[in-house]
Amino acid sequence: MKLLVIGSGGREHAVIKKLKENTAVETVFALPGNGGIAADAVCVPIAATDIDGAVDFAKKEQIDYAVVTPDDPLVLGMTDALEAAGIPCFGPRKNAAIIEGSKVFSKNLMKKYGIPTATYEAFSDMAAALNYLETAPIPTVIKADGLALGKGVIIAETRDDAKAAVREMMENKKFGKSGENIVIEEFLTGPEVSVLSFTDGKTVVPMVSSMDHKRALDGDKGLNTGGMGTVAPNPYYTKEVADRCMKEIFLPTVNAMNAEGRTFRGCLYFGLMITPDGPKVIEYNCRFGDPETQVVLPLLESDLLTVMQATTNGTLAGTEVKFSDRAAACVIMASAGYPAAYEKGYTLTIPAEIAPRVYVAGAALKDGKLVTAGGRVLGVTNVAPTLKEALAASYADVEQISFENAYYRRDIGKRALEAELI
Repeated sequence: MKLLVIGSGGREHAVIKKLKENTAVETVFALPGNGGIAADAVCVPIAATDIDGAVDFAKKEQIDYAVVTPDDPLVLGMTDALEAAGIPCFGPRKNAAIIEGSKVFSKNLMKKYGIPTATYEAFSDMAAALNYLETAPIPTVIKADGLALGKGVIIAETRDDAKAAVREMMENKKFGKSGENIVIEEFLTGPEVSVLSFTDGKTVVPMVSSMDHKRALDGDKGLNTGGMGTVAPNPYYTKEVADRCMKEIFLPTVNAMNAEGRTFRGCLYFGLMITPDGPKVIEYNCRFGDPETQVVLPLLESDLLTVMQATTNGTLAGTEVKFSDRAAACVIMASAGYPAAYEKGYTLTIPAEIAPRVYVAGAALKDGKLVTAGGRVLGVTNVAPTLKEALAASYADVEQISFENAYYRRDIGKRALEAELI
């Protein structure tokens, strides 16, 4: 089989490595991929958002199955275009990807169908939003409606901060069109849990839960990032919580999308908070999260390609999806300064014996050698019987990888280990 994976990050590298475990897979093409992915796939310099280019390439190469992983091409309709060209595809169509593409849509969906989430108001008029903030509870959360590279959410601790965030989005156009409409919502408290799930629009199969570490610095300080590390499973996601989520959130969401004529097939990501009132939805994503994918997929014991095809074909209920009961830990190595200004172009050295456990996100090939080319450079994942062992193994690997200005958090998994003792 010839496979096509759209995207260029550590998430895509994790997906590609897992897909290659199927012996029927002959070739995997990555559009555009990166210098590290090139060791496991044929990288093609076509942008992930170039729908026409991707479709033309897929037809020319007679691709048997395509996997669309990033949010942008899904929201733009990449799956629709590939399917129209006769290429079966993993990932939701455009009318279902709106669940991530528009915060206003997703919040209204949850309100309409009684899915637990933070109370909120949506605004398209800045004056009305600012007026609302005069009496809104503080702290509050300001969200840009559209995609904003994971940076369109501001937690405002004061009324002045909240108003400044609204002006940044709506007046100064910090996130372009994505900030033309905004959501102002209640600030929730409690442990956060990420749950990726496979769904064919009827059946929902949750993957292993995970815990992300968004802040750049140790102790959950510093700027928000795309993720500095993850662990799985998440100790706060107990069987009782999981059962409630399936009954109150997962199935109701899939059923709501069906009722709206927007059947969702692919990976539906639930960003949850376990509040004193029970689990609530913070956000939906229409795809695999990154770096959550880098701890979840190594724990998948079933064949990923078979499961993906089942979501496309509507046969998920009859397909085995089995996960290991072991633990996984991913430590992200970034360029110092990320997520603000950072330098790139430094030689990246990954020992051959570690390479199978490394997912490269920001690297390029220069004169046949890997060099850094992004803020998040790579993730290192280990699987072990316990989280403590998995973390120790990943940090040991990190010590053997080198590039100038390398930075990583040294407390990944600390909260999870403490929670295990409660």
